[in-house]
Amino acid sequence: MHQPSENNQTPQLDTADSAERFESVFTGADAGEVRAGHHDRMLYSTDASLYQVEPIGVIIPRDQRDLREAVERCAANRIPILPRGAGTSLAGQSVNRAAIIDCSPNLRAITGLANGAAHAEPGVVLDELNESIAAQGHRLFFAPDVATSRHATIGGMIGNNSAGARSVRYGMTADHVIALDTLVIDAQGSAHPLRFEQGAGANNERIREITADVIGVIDSVADEIRARFPKIIRRADGYALDRILTQIEAARASGENPVETINLAPLLVGSEGTLAVTTGATLNLVPTPIARRLVVCAFASLDDAIGAVNPILTTNPTAVELLDDLLMSLAQDNPVQRGNVAMMPTIDGDPPAAILYVEYSAFENEGELDAALAALEAIIPEHSRRVFASQDEMTRAWALRKAGEPLLHGLPGLRKPLTFVEDTAVDPSRLPEFVKRFRAIVESHGTRAAYFAHASVGCLHIRPLLDIHSADDRDTLRAISRDITDLVVEFEGALTGEHGDGRVRSPLLEQYFGPVLMDAFAQIKAIFDPCNLCNPGNIIGGAPIESITATLRVMPGQSLVTAPETETYFDYTDQHGFDGAVEQCNGAGVCRKKQGATMCPSYMATLDERHSTRGRANALRLAITGQLNEQGASRWDDPETIETLDWCLSCKACKAECPSNVDVARLKSEYLAQRNSARGRVPLRDRLIANVRTLNKIGSIAPSIANLIAQSEATKALAERFFAIDRRRSLPPASRSLDKLIAPIIRSTASRERSVAIFADCFTMYSEPGAGIATARLLEALGYRVDLVNAGCCGRPGISVGALDIASKQIERTIEQLAPIANDPKCEAILVCEPSCLSAMIDDWRSLKLNADPTVIEQLAGMAFLPEQFIDDRWDEHPIPLETPD
Repeated sequence: MHQPSENNQTPQLDTADSAERFESVFTGADAGEVRAGHHDRMLYSTDASLYQVEPIGVIIPRDQRDLREAVERCAANRIPILPRGAGTSLAGQSVNRAAIIDCSPNLRAITGLANGAAHAEPGVVLDELNESIAAQGHRLFFAPDVATSRHATIGGMIGNNSAGARSVRYGMTADHVIALDTLVIDAQGSAHPLRFEQGAGANNERIREITADVIGVIDSVADEIRARFPKIIRRADGYALDRILTQIEAARASGENPVETINLAPLLVGSEGTLAVTTGATLNLVPTPIARRLVVCAFASLDDAIGAVNPILTTNPTAVELLDDLLMSLAQDNPVQRGNVAMMPTIDGDPPAAILYVEYSAFENEGELDAALAALEAIIPEHSRRVFASQDEMTRAWALRKAGEPLLHGLPGLRKPLTFVEDTAVDPSRLPEFVKRFRAIVESHGTRAAYFAHASVGCLHIRPLLDIHSADDRDTLRAISRDITDLVVEFEGALTGEHGDGRVRSPLLEQYFGPVLMDAFAQIKAIFDPCNLCNPGNIIGGAPIESITATLRVMPGQSLVTAPETETYFDYTDQHGFDGAVEQCNGAGVCRKKQGATMCPSYMATLDERHSTRGRANALRLAITGQLNEQGASRWDDPETIETLDWCLSCKACKAECPSNVDVARLKSEYLAQRNSARGRVPLRDRLIANVRTLNKIGSIAPSIANLIAQSEATKALAERFFAIDRRRSLPPASRSLDKLIAPIIRSTASRERSVAIFADCFTMYSEPGAGIATARLLEALGYRVDLVNAGCCGRPGISVGALDIASKQIERTIEQLAPIANDPKCEAILVCEPSCLSAMIDDWRSLKLNADPTVIEQLAGMAFLPEQFIDDRWDEHPIPLETPD
């Protein structure tokens, strides 16, 4: 039997030396895309947890051959390995001083869909898997339904043993993995492809040896496993020795040899990449319900909501999820979630203190739903619940629940709901008392908590509010961690119900499991990974309690890293100051979704972490806090950060769609403006772009000649050289100016009482007047007087390139020209045909520090609409009503 040895200690490698060694090992290697630069490494130094650890390199394999080559090179050269999915770990297990292997861009094949199973590579995203299955006509799906389903990868779910809202019916990922394809590293540094499945020990000698060794360890601690592992659905601490013990006992009871029959895949699921590298998985699929209903129930107190959970469980729901009032108040301030909050039931017209999502599923006939709803009616009063039956309504309601975790990061103030004891689970029958005791511990340490998540299985995400920048609060964090661990042991629960141990809970595992089981975990680790190369330091390693607050992203070294005192161009009050804006991104990775809505266009096109909203937010945070710069270099002029920002379209989708309201476009503009200020100049290219209105106006004087010049190869070559505009793309055409083209419409409507103003933006005015003409004609038909307001530039071009001194002056002049409209009682709206210009008026004008009357700015922003938005909003109020066909 393998025994823990000196080889089982974390390799002690200096970061710089390790990075150099990594680069030398992979120079010229055909192992996919290898990134060894400091900037690229730092973009992978964080996840969705509290931590920041600089990796020694990044590998993005193109295919399975690349993946195996990368692992073999690392193993042969004793380079630690961290296979990573979407990088959204909440416990810190997806950051390490290791070579990051990012399978998410390319290893996304789905194969072998037959007999109620599918095979998926580790980079496959959960929603894409289920959509692919449905698209092939199968009424089946992979059941674990994490809140991050739009960007969570199968490899990451396997590493974490993820679950989700419906785990009360479907359990965890380990319950649905039929087989795992892996690379296992031996003591000589060789990587072996091994497939762990039922009966693998009978067919593969290497697996047989591993299985025999694992059984030996488990047999030696069987009584401890029975005594100390929790008997609940949601459990993800340590290694799943209890699942393997159950298989061993069943095999022996039936007279079989467990070495030849048991499946070690459940042991690898939830091992956080510490035992082997997953290269693929065969997954069990379950029938899709024929119908669902969602009932949202409102409660006057959190205790009332938790007290209702066990009675509700008697009605056989497929999910019971909790949200508290703190989360709903934060959602109310989020542009996307505000409408979803409005769908929720109230308590006599007042916002509830907590809500429960109760879902029912029908598998045979819809009568099952009627019976379940009737049973619920006997428990929850009618006035306190709302039933959602349509798919659209249910999707919107669930979107609020799924946004819970990142919404919490928008909480005002220095104390934030931190993820460190937020994943405990107990038997649901004991949940009311457990929460009461949990709350008492938190309050005894002088703070409070946010509550949400999986009430049906006793797994509440309870997040105490602490300021991670404060030494006192870091002490409190460790003290609460110890106290909650004792509480979980007392209630025979789990420290983690799905989010894993990682850096935040591994130091607590001996307090939770005791020394005997911890020694057994070390033996399991030595069996699979004798060189300790797989995500070292997690689960085992004996880290002291103090390590919970080491390598924090706010102090990856010994001192806090903060944004410098800066006279900013924007006002960041809405993001709790400039420091708050710099740290706003929490790594939740919602921007990594590959479909639905807009955020993030660059990531959807490239599937590259560097070009996600999170990647840019990380780059900005690291640069502004001085972590990317060579000693003595300006934190405002990091070339790699500039290159990362170049792919940002400043579309503002992140501000609208990110639950944490991260506004990368604003930070990008601020960063570029601070660079210009530090240099004492705005580059020629940016000055010309900021004054594009003038260029367009010149072109409109003789548009035919201007267009011929613009289409010439010489002009395209100059545009590419000086403006970084690819010569293959066309330049905006010049046109006769809009004022000349719509003058007849303006004259014909001059006598009308009610009016609207069309804002003459740079492109509608001089390049694409068709949109302005169509708007004018439509408003003429609706009975309005149409005015064209040629007030100047909205400042958007200058804002986008960071020429904020130029843009601010342009905006101030434009506001001065528009001010009379704000005071004209007959003018009902300012219609802006170009969406980016509207964005500047209703967003950037409000947040820039301008020498203009804030009241006028608010008035103008309140009057500004896209034409179609105005027409829709006032559908029944136009002077001439719209006629629509029956």
